[in-house]
Amino acid sequence: MIRLKIIYSLIYHLSLGKNYQIMESELVEQRKKKIEELKSIGINPYANDFKPLHEAKALISSYSSVSEEELKGVSEDFSLAGRVIAIRDFGKSVFFHIMDRTGKIQGYIRRDVVGDDALRFFKRFVDIGDFLGIKGNLFKTKTGELTVNVKEYRLLVKSLRPLPEKWHGLKDVETRYRQRYLDLISNPEVKEIFLKRTRIIKLIRHFLDERDFVEVETPILHPVAGGAAARPFKTYHNALDMELFLRIAPELYLKRLVVGGFERVYELGRVFRNEGISTQHNPEFTMIELYQSYATYEDLMDLIEELICFVTETLLGTLRFKYGNREINMNRPWKRISVIDSLKERVGEEVVNSDEKLFKKAESIGIEHRGIRGKAIVELFERMVGDELVDPTFVYGFPIDVSPLARRNDSNPDIADRFELYIAGREIANAFSELNDPVDQRERFLKQLQLKMKGEQEVYEMDEDFIKALEYGMPPTAGAGIGIDRLVMLLTNSPSIREVILFPHLRPE
Repeated sequence: MIRLKIIYSLIYHLSLGKNYQIMESELVEQRKKKIEELKSIGINPYANDFKPLHEAKALISSYSSVSEEELKGVSEDFSLAGRVIAIRDFGKSVFFHIMDRTGKIQGYIRRDVVGDDALRFFKRFVDIGDFLGIKGNLFKTKTGELTVNVKEYRLLVKSLRPLPEKWHGLKDVETRYRQRYLDLISNPEVKEIFLKRTRIIKLIRHFLDERDFVEVETPILHPVAGGAAARPFKTYHNALDMELFLRIAPELYLKRLVVGGFERVYELGRVFRNEGISTQHNPEFTMIELYQSYATYEDLMDLIEELICFVTETLLGTLRFKYGNREINMNRPWKRISVIDSLKERVGEEVVNSDEKLFKKAESIGIEHRGIRGKAIVELFERMVGDELVDPTFVYGFPIDVSPLARRNDSNPDIADRFELYIAGREIANAFSELNDPVDQRERFLKQLQLKMKGEQEVYEMDEDFIKALEYGMPPTAGAGIGIDRLVMLLTNSPSIREVILFPHLRPE
C-alpha cells in the first residue's frame, strides 16, 4: 500500500511538472509575439539608454520614516530601474514592485497621471520578469508602504521566460543550484549569503595586507600535480605537446616565491581536485594559502585565531553564534589538543601503540589504511574525535608519514610540526612549519612514490624543480591553507558547500 502511494505521488508530481512545462511554453510564445509587436511599432524591447539615479534601499532608508505630509513637500522626482517582480491591476491603476540590486520598492501607475495610452501599454506589454525604468515622486499608501508615483516609465528588457511560481521549483534544491539566477531572484536570503561571502574575502585580504603580506598569483596549470595528496584533473597543451594538471594546491609555487625573497605571501583562488561531491566537497573550491618566514606553526595558530576572530566579529558582531543546532563559541584562547593523545583517550593507549590493533580498529569502521600507520591514526581521529570538536580547536602532532611537506618535530621525529583547525566538526585549516631541507624532502617524495606503487592513489608527487629551489635555500617558514567555502558555510549557517558556491558541480540532467 505504501509503495502504491509513493508511485501515485510520483505520477502526480510528474504531471504537475509536465503541465507547468506546457504552460511555460505557451507563455513564452505569447511573449515572443509581444516582442514582435513592440518591434512593429518602433519600440526596442532591449533598450539601453535609461540611466537610473536612485536605488530602492536608499529611498526606503531615507523616506520610510517620513510622514505623508512631509513627503508632499518633497518636490524631487526619483528615477529607478529594476526587474518587475509583482503586478496588481486595479483597472484605472496598477501597483507593481521592481527589484534592483539593493532591494525592492513599490510603483504606482494611474491613468490620470500617465494617460490612457501609457496605462494600456503597461497592461498590454509589461509582465513579471521584465525590466522597467521609472520616474516619479514618492508617497505612502494607506498601509504605509513607500511608493513611487510613476509619471513616466520605459520598458527596458522584455523577458521571454516567466519567473517560476512560488509553488514550483524555487525550493527544489536541484533547480536552485542549476538555475542559480532564478534562486537569486526568488530567494533574497540566498543573495545575502553571497554578499557575505564577498565581505569575508575582503576582510581576510584586509587583515593580511595590514600585516605586510603580499598577494600574488601563481599558475593554475601545473606540469606536476603537487602540494597535496589528491587526484588531479588532466589537460593537454597542444603547442608544448605536454600533459598538464589543474592545480590541486598552490603550495609549491608559493614556497618557490619564499625562496625568491617573498617573506610574507598569500594567494586566494580556486583549486581543483578530482574527487567526490558531498555537502563538504566540490571538485573546484576556493582556498587561501599564506606563508610567513621566520615563523613556526605555533605562530600561525595565533595568526589564524586572530584572523578568524576578526572576520567573525566584524561580520556578525559577536564571537558566539548558531551553526545548525550547535552554538559556536569563538572566544579566545582556542583549545589545543594532540592527535595521538586524544585518540588514545578514545580507543585506548594499547590500540594506538600496536600496529596490529590499530589497523584492526581502523578496518572495523571501514578505513582503508594500506599499512600506513599515520593514515590509520588520522582517519580514526577524524571519525572518532574530530566530528565532535564544536568550538574552535587546534589539533597538532600529526604523524610524519602523512605530512611529507612538513618539518619534523625536534623532540619527536615521528611527528610533524603541523596542526589542523576544527570548527563544528569540520577541518577549516591545515598548517605546518615548512620542510626546507632538500635532502629530507627528496626522501619524503620517494616514499610517496613507493606508496603509489603499492596502490595508494592520493600521494604527493615528486617535483624536481621544487627540490632544486630548496637547494638554493628557503628561510625557516610556516604556511597555512584555509578553506574559504567551509568558512563561509560556518559564518552563514549554511548546511552544504553548494549553498555557498554560486554554481556548484552537478550531474547532467
